[in-house]
Amino acid sequence: MTSTTAPQTVRTLIAPDKFKGSLTASEVADALAAGLRSATETGTVLCELLPLADGGDGSVDAAVASGFTRRTYTVAGPTGQHTQASIAFDGVTAVVEVANTCGLGLLPEGKLEPLNASSRGFGEAILFALSLNPARIVMALGGSASTDGGMGMLTALGYSFRDADGRQLYGSGRTLTQIHTVHSTALPELADTELIVASDVHNPLLGAQGAPAVFGPQKGASPEDVTALDQALEHFIAKMTEAGSAYAAALAEHEGAGSAGGIGYACLLLGAKQVSGADYFLDLLDFNTRKDNCDIVITGEGSIDEQTLAGKLPAAVARRSGARPIIAVAGRSLLPKERWAEMALTRVYTLAEYTDQDSSKDPDLSAALLRRIGKDIGTSLL
Repeated sequence: MTSTTAPQTVRTLIAPDKFKGSLTASEVADALAAGLRSATETGTVLCELLPLADGGDGSVDAAVASGFTRRTYTVAGPTGQHTQASIAFDGVTAVVEVANTCGLGLLPEGKLEPLNASSRGFGEAILFALSLNPARIVMALGGSASTDGGMGMLTALGYSFRDADGRQLYGSGRTLTQIHTVHSTALPELADTELIVASDVHNPLLGAQGAPAVFGPQKGASPEDVTALDQALEHFIAKMTEAGSAYAAALAEHEGAGSAGGIGYACLLLGAKQVSGADYFLDLLDFNTRKDNCDIVITGEGSIDEQTLAGKLPAAVARRSGARPIIAVAGRSLLPKERWAEMALTRVYTLAEYTDQDSSKDPDLSAALLRRIGKDIGTSLL
């Protein structure tokens, strides 16, 4: 007997963040889509891919995947070595990120340099973006190797920091205490460009919740280094105040000033507007329009946990997806099933359920498992 039921077609929007240390957001989306498309026994799964970022590392790649053009430029890496950095540009908005200019992943041989690393390369990438005459620059902060308060970044953008002997200083956590005088030459391009800091980090620059105390140890800072960096940043604030930055001290206490080793502080000194990274990138990448054309939304990240509930990218995706079913995929989940409803999740799939091996540092295994999960999701939908 022949069935007269028409094959079912399900439209999915695959909108994940990266699986940090393993796969980019684009690679996650590609693997899930390959699995979903292979589930064709009783129908067809149509996949629209929207790799996402929340203003941290991977932001340039996410913008390029959504239609921006990748532009490359050579900058100084975190310890001064030449580094090929990418920015994304669509003719109006440029996206520049810390991670691919002065990030931890760019340290030679992975050797941490908590006192010597600089944010200069990020400033050089911003300078390159300015040469394209954008209406705005989105500065994605996250993954920095430095704790220099953005001193290095500012040296590339018209600031001169000199020691007591008049020698030009190269921005780093170590040289903050050597600053004797500060001079700045205003760049007209900066004045004519909207600067946006896309970040969901709320830490101030100094103190128990500041950049050195909270993020310094991740960058190799010892307890003694943390104390020294906090004192060095206090000196930096004092010198910026002496140089005429009337709000230098107040901005150090601003939420987000401590992001990316204090690069957030330097961005605020330049007059940047701070916005929620997750929501800003969802708007920038036109998530709302894209989700309106789908039946199911699939999102995810490396780990789903309490921080996810607090507003990370999958939570923002879920909040915007309306009544349509939302499926999350993760490397692991610390969120019990009874709490899925807090994010309106229909189902959570994890790589950990599919293997006893640690997939967090194994891109090939992660991709293979995501293809399997994608096929299982597709089979459940048809």
